[in-house]
Amino acid sequence: MSTAPVVLACPSDYENVSAEGARALSEAGFRLVPNPHDRPLSAQEVRSLGAGAVAAVVGLEEWTDSQMDALPSLRILCKQGVGVDNIDLDAARERGIIVTNVPGGNAGAVSEFTVGLLIAALRNLPQGQRAAADGDWSRFPGREISALTIGLLGFGRIAQLVAQKLVAFGGAVIAHDPYPDEEAARRLGIELVEREQLLARSEVLSLHLPVLPETVGTVDRAFLRSLRDGALLVNTARGALVDEVALLAALESGELAGAALDVFSTEPLPAGHPLARHPRVLATNHMAAETREAYAAISRANAQAIIDVVDGREPANAL
Repeated sequence: MSTAPVVLACPSDYENVSAEGARALSEAGFRLVPNPHDRPLSAQEVRSLGAGAVAAVVGLEEWTDSQMDALPSLRILCKQGVGVDNIDLDAARERGIIVTNVPGGNAGAVSEFTVGLLIAALRNLPQGQRAAADGDWSRFPGREISALTIGLLGFGRIAQLVAQKLVAFGGAVIAHDPYPDEEAARRLGIELVEREQLLARSEVLSLHLPVLPETVGTVDRAFLRSLRDGALLVNTARGALVDEVALLAALESGELAGAALDVFSTEPLPAGHPLARHPRVLATNHMAAETREAYAAISRANAQAIIDVVDGREPANAL
């Protein structure tokens, strides 16, 4: 009797949150090894749990050359989402390991969350919630989207969906991208501008860049000094885009009115992290993509990619 091929599911609670993908893999004869922790797996845990695995569903854990060498049966790594900055693509390629992602699979979820986070920060919702819980009926005047110029740094699929939603609120949306989709900008009524103009004009600036060697630390001291005084920074992309020391300094000095952050350079955040506790920061725990609909779509795509590779077919979205 042949042994069922093993799939390591690194995202926590995968069998419940990604039930459709887990079911598809089970029905195709795979044995799923889940992450038993409510956090990203450590390097050692990946190696011990993934022994003999032919495939892995990748969450936020790191996949380096040493990780891949420790799991010689691996044939495919499927990212649960889009960003593959935690996977060494060159190392995978050298070892013949296919890497896939699911572009657009969580775009709707992240765009909705981005707009929601932006509104919550503009309208001081956390302060109002805390006041109501204490029986305090103080007022917290905020800002309306329709009165603001909102800038998008990066203009890919998620940013375009954010723009569509903000325009519906009456916001004036501008964007910068080194390789702009001019047709999408025309269709949505978005003004494409140079980076310097984006920083100077944006009262709210939302980050939508991938993590690449040239984008790590994009939001540094010089960047923040170039921003319009009193701007709000929103980041639902990747924590590595932001120099957090520089960001904290800009908040302390008052140059920046506030920040709404779903991602950080170190995750999970250490308890008592100064950004998470800052009175002008709205911080959430990397939850922008967390919807049932996004998980269902992504898990189905990843399960199919794994099935295709084991059956000798080319998977969709191979990088």
